[in-house]
Amino acid sequence: MSPTHTHSSHHGAPHDAHQGAPHDAHQGAGHAHHAGHATPVTEVGDQAEILDLDAEVLAEHIATITAWLPVGSGPREIVDLGCGTGAGTFALLDRFPEAYVTAVDSSAEHLHRLREKACAQGRQDRVRTVQADLDATAWPDLGNPDLVWASASLHHMADPDRALRAVHDVLAPGGLFAVVELAGFPRFLPEDAPEDRPGLEGRCYAARDRFHAEHVPHRGADWGPKLAEAGFTVEGERVIAVDIDGAGNPAVGRYALSALRSLRHTAADALPAEDVAALDRLLDTDGPHSVLRRDDLAVRTERTVWAARRAN
Repeated sequence: MSPTHTHSSHHGAPHDAHQGAPHDAHQGAGHAHHAGHATPVTEVGDQAEILDLDAEVLAEHIATITAWLPVGSGPREIVDLGCGTGAGTFALLDRFPEAYVTAVDSSAEHLHRLREKACAQGRQDRVRTVQADLDATAWPDLGNPDLVWASASLHHMADPDRALRAVHDVLAPGGLFAVVELAGFPRFLPEDAPEDRPGLEGRCYAARDRFHAEHVPHRGADWGPKLAEAGFTVEGERVIAVDIDGAGNPAVGRYALSALRSLRHTAADALPAEDVAALDRLLDTDGPHSVLRRDDLAVRTERTVWAARRAN
């Protein structure tokens, strides 16, 4: 099967988070999935909030990805690597109602949130959580799953090539490995916004890209060749363009607020004082220029998914 490239977009309100929510994971905004080393507790709550909002706002897009996966009759055992707060886990449970998911993350707080969601949905018997550092030499026993899902998590790993080989060894013969990555940080503001500092968001992302080039060198990698080197056969590649109108959708405003807060954390030191001040005005939820008061927000980004098969 030759790789396929597909572009799609969606305008309008997303589904509720409990109706098939993703990730980017990361599921989306920073996609601070914890596949590797643990993050200080003070940052975990903010990351969890971003992941939950990402799941709510981008639910339909992850549902599109899970529907596209070339899985035949459907997997029974699934592993979600770097699961975050469970966006991918629950999207996979929606897509494969007979499956059981092992959700793996290094953050105890994220796994706690995931278990709470599973209990609230009556799915606790179909979810097992495993706290693990996937940068460690030895992985925990993950069984021999039919499907391994890694959404916005591989680029956080110190040695992703080793992780790919480990997934190859874990997968059942003929099993599928789905890798989902964001093409870039979501954009929320029009190009000419805010009025006092047009183009602010673009300058913030340029500063963040420089930060990521130093601290997250695997972000934006082409995983197709890496998967082939690890012994997989890449059966498909799909690009999904995300374009969600935020008008009348308060979740988009909350998503933008959380994402821009994260952006300020990594980009502020590289920005002129005028840009930092403008960003702070957007983040001031009580002020007249708060991002929550804008009616021109959108969510614009791309996700790429690779579907790779382990040989029988």
